[in-house]
Amino acid sequence: MRTPDTKTRIVITGMGLISPLGHTVAESWANARAGVSGIDWITLYDHAELEMKIAGEVKQFDPVALFGAKEARRTDRGQQFALVAADQALKDSGLSVAGDQAHEIGVVMGTGIGGISTLVSVLADYFERGPRGVSPTLVPQILHDSIAAKLSIDLGLRGPNFDITTACATGNNTLGEAADMIRMGRARAMLAGASEACIIPMVLAGFHNMKVLAPGGDNPATAARPFDKNRKGFATGEGGAVLVLETLDDALARGARIYAEITGYGHTSDAFHVTAPREDGTGAARSMTLALRDAGLQPEAIDYVNAHGTGTYFNDKSETLAMKLALGEHAYTVPISSTKSMTGHMMGAAGAAETIFSIMAMHDSFVPPTINYDTPDPECDLNYTPNVGRAHRIDRVLNYTAGFGGHNVTLILERYTPAAG
Repeated sequence: MRTPDTKTRIVITGMGLISPLGHTVAESWANARAGVSGIDWITLYDHAELEMKIAGEVKQFDPVALFGAKEARRTDRGQQFALVAADQALKDSGLSVAGDQAHEIGVVMGTGIGGISTLVSVLADYFERGPRGVSPTLVPQILHDSIAAKLSIDLGLRGPNFDITTACATGNNTLGEAADMIRMGRARAMLAGASEACIIPMVLAGFHNMKVLAPGGDNPATAARPFDKNRKGFATGEGGAVLVLETLDDALARGARIYAEITGYGHTSDAFHVTAPREDGTGAARSMTLALRDAGLQPEAIDYVNAHGTGTYFNDKSETLAMKLALGEHAYTVPISSTKSMTGHMMGAAGAAETIFSIMAMHDSFVPPTINYDTPDPECDLNYTPNVGRAHRIDRVLNYTAGFGGHNVTLILERYTPAAG
């Protein structure tokens, strides 16, 4: 175990992503840059008699081809997404897990809803066949911590291993906590991220009855419209995102590619309502302010904001107020976008996926668009990069996420620039 050092610089050296926009980071980012929608008619269940007809599915996903029939049967879809993303991230990082090094690499993963599709499927078997209809793999498939456990087992990572669940803020929390774990000396490196697979009728019926789902209309691709005056809600998404975090010194010592540095982390609670955000945006704003303080930055230093931007009336209004409170006049000029307009809301995985999009935005100096933005809302009057992305130098990103229960989580990501000399 290393000596704790709160000033240790933490960098990201590997990334993996499977999303409604693609099966890799490169494919997903290329589609996000181009403003392509991953939202379409649902194929995972028969929606003919249901009102919940659209979602951001991971398309052409074949777990049997990836894992074999036996393993595919024994793992929940959300676990499968995590395994795919983690394998990509670890290979991308070039981090060795051989020998004693495995003991110094940990895993912190999260999910918002967990193995709900497996649970609902087995419930049907139970009511039809009784106890004998219940799979012996049910419990490990539905436990939230099984995602982190599967990554640890399959990749041979023997450091700290745990789960975080903060609803739709989960992905950002895993990254912030992983960075702190390394600073505290509890691990040399961490795999951190989240996954979600909850596109089933029961879950979408719950969201639909809460009146937070966007109606499909005739064209699912235009349903999600964050910050637009005519927004009606979000489209549910799914997928997995994993990043490799380690100290800057370790990354430099092994000659690793450095994607970005995590410099700020802020986490607050609205203490207000189980689903609705504080209307005045004060809880969200404080998480942004705390993250800026942690990074030692003034609001004017932020070059791009990846917003939570769900497309619900209350979220987008309160988030806009929060950005004004936290960033002041800079809120009116800094480019902002919601990539959920293209991926749908990936729930617990959203923050981790959007961190990857934020890093790619820095890498390419390109702001991805908020698509389907047609009618400005006087209550949402900032620069949301409508419909078409644009070139823009990005050195520092503020990535904000929120979750049911009042969770507000902000990360500050910065471009790594090697020291001169």
